[in-house]
Order: sequence, then structure tokens, then C-alpha cells
Amino acid sequence: MPKIILFNKPYGVLSQFTDGAGRPTLADHIRQKGFYAAGRLDFDSEGLLLLTDDGRLQHQISHPRQKLPKTYWVQVEGEITDEALAALRRGVPLKDGPTAPARARHLASPGVWPRLPPVRERKSIPTSWLELTIREGRNRQVRRMTAAVGFPTLRLIRTAIGNWHLGPLGPGEGREEEVFATPAPKAPQRSRRR
Repeated sequence: MPKIILFNKPYGVLSQFTDGAGRPTLADHIRQKGFYAAGRLDFDSEGLLLLTDDGRLQHQISHPRQKLPKTYWVQVEGEITDEALAALRRGVPLKDGPTAPARARHLASPGVWPRLPPVRERKSIPTSWLELTIREGRNRQVRRMTAAVGFPTLRLIRTAIGNWHLGPLGPGEGREEEVFATPAPKAPQRSRRR
């Protein structure tokens, strides 16, 4: 039966097991052998990263065609506005094309663990939090989306991928689970030619 590790990736850790530049990697935290990351999380992002010992499951989780929802808690510079949230819900134009509509809502400060190093703060500019759920996986997409609506991301924590949730895991902690049902692959769509 396939196994999966739910891991809370700390800030400043690569989503891979090796690095020629000597930066912190998953090998500093994951001791189980034969597990590989199913997807990625940027070096300067935190939160849920899934690892599995099953290649088919790894592909099903990480393949863009599956469109598994990914939920993030995002701390932004400034007080997020209803107009900005509405724009995120509609989808925003980026250099590589418009994003799909997202779920976006204001979030009271979630009371998460302190980040090391701390997020830069300016006395004259407040910060706020939002919860954002997307089904795409473009490079640095959440950061680019919040910047496009005028609220640069200061801190980014992924809290869920599909039905897997970060839960009470602290930074650098993981939990191993057996997977009883894998995401069903979507049937390829046939083009309709007339």
C-alpha cells in the first residue's frame, strides 16, 4: 500500500534532497528512505509538502492535469481590500496569461509559529492575512497574484493539498500515513473534429 508523508517544510529549506550549494534540504528532516516530493514548495515558502514512496501516486498528486486544490495562508503588505479579493476570485492577468478564478477570503491573523528570520515589518504600513485556494501550479503564482492586485506577499504558508491538511504539524515535523485511495486520473479529453 502506498505511503505518504505530510511534512511542514520550514522557510529556507529546498523541496529536494540534495543541493550543490550546501543549502538546507529535505534530507535534513526526512529520514525515511525511498520517499520523493510530490510537487514543490519554494525555498522562501512554508507549509505542507507531500512526499510518497509510490511513483504513480507522486505523478497523480503533482501533475497539473489533476488540478488538486492547494490552499495557502498569505500575509500581505497592507490591509487587503474587498476589491482585491474580488479580483483574485475572478482571476488576474499575469505575464504568462490570466489565472483561473481562485477562492479568496480575508483571514484573521492565524496565530502561526514565528518565522526565522522574521518577516520584515514597517511601522507605517500594516499587514493582513488572506486564505487563497488555487488549482494551478505556476511558478511563484500566489506571490505574483497578490502583487498583481497591489498587495505584495510577505509570508506564504501552504495549509492543504486536496484532502491532505497540515494540521498541528510544526515546522520540520512530518507524519506518515498509508494511502487507501489514490486520486483517480482524469480521462483524456478527445478533440471534437467535424
